[in-house]
Amino acid sequence: MQYFSITFWPLIFILGLCLGSFLNVVITRLPVMLMRQWRQEARAQLALGDEPLPRFNLAQPRSMCPRCETTLHWHDNLPLIGWLKRRGRCAHCQARISVQYPLIEFAGGVLAITVVLLYGFSWQALWLYGACLTLLALAVIDWRVQLLPDALTLPLLWAGLLYQWLFQPAFLADAVIGAVAGYLSLWSFYWLFKLATGKEGMGFGDFKLLAALGAWLGWLSLPLVMLFSAGLGAILGIVYQASSPQARGTPIPFGPFLALAGWIMLLAGNEVLAMYLNIVS
Repeated sequence: MQYFSITFWPLIFILGLCLGSFLNVVITRLPVMLMRQWRQEARAQLALGDEPLPRFNLAQPRSMCPRCETTLHWHDNLPLIGWLKRRGRCAHCQARISVQYPLIEFAGGVLAITVVLLYGFSWQALWLYGACLTLLALAVIDWRVQLLPDALTLPLLWAGLLYQWLFQPAFLADAVIGAVAGYLSLWSFYWLFKLATGKEGMGFGDFKLLAALGAWLGWLSLPLVMLFSAGLGAILGIVYQASSPQARGTPIPFGPFLALAGWIMLLAGNEVLAMYLNIVS
């Protein structure tokens, strides 16, 4: 048991690093895969025929330098170690490799330890860790390309409802109401804002993400999710535009702030909700 206790946490952290490394693949490749799919669908609608393109998915081609396209050696793909070993540069052309890669890998490790500390080594912890990783992927993709793919938001929503059915069946009704209320609340805001200003204030992916959070957290948590995400978004938006005047008027994605609020509520939701209910009651 002593040996197990000594090796357990490093193994959990290393497993989290590996899953964070895979998450980097999803973050960088999924938007490209979707763009290629939409392009082919558009060509089909225009009767232009399929465009011959090299195979591109989560497994192929192998990881390469984004600048010189040199295939990376296996040891350069080791989570965290590969980036640190090369000091964040390509071994072939010395181009800088984004710090996103080690940060996502490190976040995967930290999230793994955090979830196990809070929920133990259990199936419930595994489901919650999967939700946290999905939120991380959605946050980074939305920040980079302002896209919340259905390929991630919809499975996250259904996984939340299935999680309640498996582990908290008495909470399932609250989760269903939360999913519906989450979607309709941002959908209503979208149309009110568009009718008032003629502009689109957010994308449809935000509706689906809040619906997914409602499925995981229940309808009672939605006001807190909106409060946290709107507050964090407003603060960062003010700081960002004040520090970069040329960025004024540039749209800032809302998904990352919804995801961050979702993490807070997933990992510490009971305590936060209890404090909130004490204040409003």
